[in-house]
Amino acid sequence: MEPSPTGPALTVTAPGRDRVGAVESRGIDCVPDSERHGRARELFSVWAAPNVSYLSFVVGGTLVLTGLSLAEALAVIVAGNLFWLLTGFIAVSGPASGTSGSVISRAMYGVVGNRFVVALTGWLISSLYLALNWSAASAAGLGLAQRLGLPRSTALDAAAVCLIAGITVLVAMYGHATIVRLYTALTLFLTVVFVVLGVLVLLHTDWSYRPTEPLTGIDRLAVLSSGFTIVASAPLSYANSPDLARYLPRHTAGRAVTLWTAFGAFLPSVVFTAIGALAATGLDMSDPQAALESVMPSWFVPVFVTAVVVNAVANNGITAYSSGLSMQSIGVRLHRMLAVLVIGVIGTTMTLFALLVFDFLTAVNTMMELVVVVTGPCMAVYATDIALRRNRYDGEQLHDQSRRSPFWYRGGVNWAGVAATLGGSAAATLCAGSTSWAGPVSTPLGGLNLAIPVGVIGSAALYWALSRALGTFSPASHSLTTDSPSTDSPNTTSPTTTSPTTAQS
Repeated sequence: MEPSPTGPALTVTAPGRDRVGAVESRGIDCVPDSERHGRARELFSVWAAPNVSYLSFVVGGTLVLTGLSLAEALAVIVAGNLFWLLTGFIAVSGPASGTSGSVISRAMYGVVGNRFVVALTGWLISSLYLALNWSAASAAGLGLAQRLGLPRSTALDAAAVCLIAGITVLVAMYGHATIVRLYTALTLFLTVVFVVLGVLVLLHTDWSYRPTEPLTGIDRLAVLSSGFTIVASAPLSYANSPDLARYLPRHTAGRAVTLWTAFGAFLPSVVFTAIGALAATGLDMSDPQAALESVMPSWFVPVFVTAVVVNAVANNGITAYSSGLSMQSIGVRLHRMLAVLVIGVIGTTMTLFALLVFDFLTAVNTMMELVVVVTGPCMAVYATDIALRRNRYDGEQLHDQSRRSPFWYRGGVNWAGVAATLGGSAAATLCAGSTSWAGPVSTPLGGLNLAIPVGVIGSAALYWALSRALGTFSPASHSLTTDSPSTDSPNTTSPTTTSPTTAQS
């Protein structure tokens, strides 16, 4: 078990009880077969609730504001959201191993190397996303407060951020079972609200819209690539999908895990980002909240703001939940609840800074364009490792952090994974292009943003080649057997001799 919490007085379940309304007892320790439960279809609402999103409207509006035609914007939205299949594919490692993605990635980076990678992707980038979503919700809440006649002040800003962050952290503290049940209800509520908003937007859509100054040549390609990067950055940021699937029975079909995860996120993301693009044909989406509120009846505005806040809670709830697990996986000896609380404080601080210092729309675009230089290569290496191992992970071996661990490699580092990720990130950075950064490859190409194809494909190919060249991948050391798993159920883990667990549990 994990160390006893010293935080809020919440009822913690005993081992073996992943129960709605009680705090999840497990952290990153393996979930034994006797405690596995649920079906893959539960993942639909887990991923739909975070993606029935106000930010989707913002992103859709941005695509049209940058000069794309409506048809081009819709094509970019569909193409970028196809990366949810990659998020779904990575999720299959959760049921296979029974542990979190931040532990499974020890197979890619080694026991020691993984700590540095998870510190970046599980802490820093997760904190940035917490701040981004909390900023959106806080801005909407503060806008409503002003409409109600409350004076704008720094104290009110801080209070709104802390209230939304506090609710989010509470959801993350309760954990898996509560998230699965709660997000089903949240999905229904958010869908109803945003469908109503979508209908109001469609009534003001200019279906004959054409950009005032149509883009041509390299400028057109640059804006298309930038839009694609912004849209794809969302699915490429969710390497935590195994965390929400790890309680499923070990033999749950991998195809079902992939498709329910991907479809749950893809459908609302495409629909509501597309509505945001349609809104920009008839409304001024440079101020998304004011534009959307302008088409709403007055009674609906508080409902809309509530939905924005609820969506931020849903989105950041799973981010904070996984960030707490990430903190444990790099060796911070805190109960999962306290780890979530720490990441919540970090995210809240960044939110206050972002809300008071930066322009919201600029911050959204810049972050979503540039963060993919890290998240894209990490996701590519993870997916390639699943393919190489045919998704056979032994959770107990992954928790062995001693020098005898099969994932100790050389000095605790799998140099194939580290080199592939660093190489892919470096190449992606050189090829990235945004309003705040243009790489030396992007600049002579007129700002063409090739960060995603270069980073993702390059990292995957490099990891595949280096794993074989350096001999870091072999059946003897990575829980593989000569038996071929079923294609319908790639989550079959072969029996192996396990090493003592040294994970925090």
